[in-house]
Amino acid sequence: MRYEKHKRRKKRTSTTILLAVLLLVGATAGYSYYQYKQGVNQSLEKINNENEENNVNEEVYTFDGKKDQYGATNILLLGSDAREGEEKSRADTIMIAHYNEDKGTYKLTSIMRDIYVNIPGHGKHKINSAFMRGGPELMRKTIKENFDIDLQYYAIVDFEGFVQLIDEAFPNGVEINVEKRMEDYIDIPLEPGLQRLDGEHMLSFVRFRHDAIGDFGRVQRQQQAIQAISDQLSGIQTIPKLPKLMGVVTPYINTNMDTGDILFMAKDFFAKDRGNIETFRIPIENGYKDASIKGEGDVLDLDLKMNREAFHQFITQ
Repeated sequence: MRYEKHKRRKKRTSTTILLAVLLLVGATAGYSYYQYKQGVNQSLEKINNENEENNVNEEVYTFDGKKDQYGATNILLLGSDAREGEEKSRADTIMIAHYNEDKGTYKLTSIMRDIYVNIPGHGKHKINSAFMRGGPELMRKTIKENFDIDLQYYAIVDFEGFVQLIDEAFPNGVEINVEKRMEDYIDIPLEPGLQRLDGEHMLSFVRFRHDAIGDFGRVQRQQQAIQAISDQLSGIQTIPKLPKLMGVVTPYINTNMDTGDILFMAKDFFAKDRGNIETFRIPIENGYKDASIKGEGDVLDLDLKMNREAFHQFITQ
């Protein structure tokens, strides 16, 4: 009799614990969704108030992506330089984010937009024109043909989304060293020195390229900015902020990734306090020569074999 009472009491305790866990999971999921929707509505309200055309989410692209031969996930990141009234644009920024779940590694490759490569079905051109000619799918095919790597996902980011994300994640700005005065062809000039930059100033920092080293300097600053953002945002305390941050950027991004996939990768990164992101650039040092091509202007003529081998070494090490 005493055994039966103990057994019933134990069963009730187990049921209570299970219900408590389910309620906690449900509450967490509900709160995360609420925060996500708050972020989405915040950005949509800003877009409507400023009468901005949010074109980035409107076009539906096909993308025949898959994991690479090493079992890793590669995400094609594109920033478009579309101007008001233009239907098609070249890619202003081309990056590949590499995520290897088994190794727990996060890496980033920047592809300079003036490299001169074969674009499937179009002949040789600057790589940034692949986006204009055939969207992210043609860019995927171009990277696969020239560098023998598969891309599973794509994300086209409106630069205003970058501004909003920085302002939401860093109310006091991102600490970064501005190495020189920057003022040509950017909306907000920057003074040199270690300082905290809000979203608009950070956008000027990552887009500036009108100096002696041109696009090479811009790519270097983009990688510097991503590392600074990663370092200052990393840590377990960031995880509760992720749903709202995702919501804030969603109206400014066109991607074939599910929100759940993005949150999973982000949580894995921040939960393990990885912080450091290894970076790489194509072309590599001494892996190209400057050239001038009729109809294309100044280009970077690659030693394709050398760059491909170095690229694969980077993503597999």
